[in-house]
Amino acid sequence: MIAAERLPAGSIATPVAVAHGDGIGPEIMEATLAVLAAAGARLDLRPIEIGERVYRAGVSSGIDEPALATLAQTRVLLKAPITTPQGGGYKSLNVTIRKMFGLYANVRPCRALAPYVHTLHPAMDVVIVRENEEDVYGGIEHRQTADVTQCLKLITRTGTERIIRYAFEYARANGRKRVTCFSKDNIMKITDGLFHAIFEEVATEYPEIACEHLIVDIGAAKLAVNPERFDVIVLPNLYGDILSDVAAELAGSVGMAGSANIGDGLAMFEAIHGSAPDIAGTGIANPSGLLNAAVMMLAHIGQSEVAQRVQNAWLRTIEDGFHTRDIYGTQSARCLSTAEFADAIIERLGSSPRHLRAPALASAVDTAHIANATAKPAAHKERIGVDVFIDFTDGNASDLAQRLLAATRECGLDLAMITNRGTQVWPRASEMTRCVDHWRCRFTGAAPVSGTTVVKLLASIESAGLEAIKTEGLYTFDGKPGFSLGQGQ
Repeated sequence: MIAAERLPAGSIATPVAVAHGDGIGPEIMEATLAVLAAAGARLDLRPIEIGERVYRAGVSSGIDEPALATLAQTRVLLKAPITTPQGGGYKSLNVTIRKMFGLYANVRPCRALAPYVHTLHPAMDVVIVRENEEDVYGGIEHRQTADVTQCLKLITRTGTERIIRYAFEYARANGRKRVTCFSKDNIMKITDGLFHAIFEEVATEYPEIACEHLIVDIGAAKLAVNPERFDVIVLPNLYGDILSDVAAELAGSVGMAGSANIGDGLAMFEAIHGSAPDIAGTGIANPSGLLNAAVMMLAHIGQSEVAQRVQNAWLRTIEDGFHTRDIYGTQSARCLSTAEFADAIIERLGSSPRHLRAPALASAVDTAHIANATAKPAAHKERIGVDVFIDFTDGNASDLAQRLLAATRECGLDLAMITNRGTQVWPRASEMTRCVDHWRCRFTGAAPVSGTTVVKLLASIESAGLEAIKTEGLYTFDGKPGFSLGQGQ
């Protein structure tokens, strides 16, 4: 805990779990905590052990029960970067914490500090709001054949509505004028299509805020060459992970960006960069990313005056040309170590930047309002068939079709299509389509198709010596198909 004499009389210290992390983590955490203490932050620091040492001790999640208990008590975590060991059996600790504690919103401000930190975009000031729990980050992966692996992309209505509503509420609370949505719904018409559709629905509730949607590839291109046109960008998890790093680098350096992970009951604050084990122990790491995350944390727990004090001193240090090696350049006066950089900030506590505009600290978002958003009524759901995925290497699509037709004649379902890697190869095909050992065989019938019928179909396929490795039900919702066509169908 910070020494009592540093706390104003009558003040109460906020409990905060602190994870020093791996690689450069302990160095930048020590520098950050030194600045916070000198600035008068009222914190009851409760260290927890997470990351590589916990993994190596046999805890595959990277976080043990005592650490989880501390998080449940403090509801706030300041976390340095951690290292996930390479190889199978280890899950990303960041993803685990985000999902276990419902940290659905990842907020990453990316603002240029020109001319003191080099950037081609001196007017850039964009906030990335990334969905934090879903998409392919569910980590649901399987190896299905000798040649094919899969990763499931999950997009939910409730999760999507929450993050999009958060983006608009953030914009409203912080005087932002525009929210832009990126998705890839020209290809992934169901998953990304849902994300886009909900964006359009929610946007109507915020008429004072401009809105637009861009396909993620052209959106990324526009962000790369003209980030000044964007204000708040909301994205699904994977796109948000990639493009928030791109945006941070465009603004000056990934090493200087902090992020907040916000849920209904807990918040985690961290630098967006990794543990950089190649420079661990050298004393050259830039603590700015973690320090900026700590500023966001201070504002979150109601210590905005301390947050502003730290932010002003950091900006003044940048202005004065006292830089770490990663941002050292023609505008720099001295190249400092990690500890020296922290000392330079501490020396400037109470000062304000002379030229850089000190941004207003982010205002809190009403997450209770977001959590209570009205759910859509359930649609009428009916099964009209099943896709059966088969591991087959004994011939081509026509050979597989003939065996299936012969085996399933009495099952009450008709073979409608076979695809390979999503492309139709039966009954219509191109000789130039490259096929692997993973075949999607679509069977349809008169609705509703019962589970008993599906089981009978699978038994017939197995009796024919074919291996069914996966099934997906084909459902309609209020009469509309809830599944995609094959490419070329």
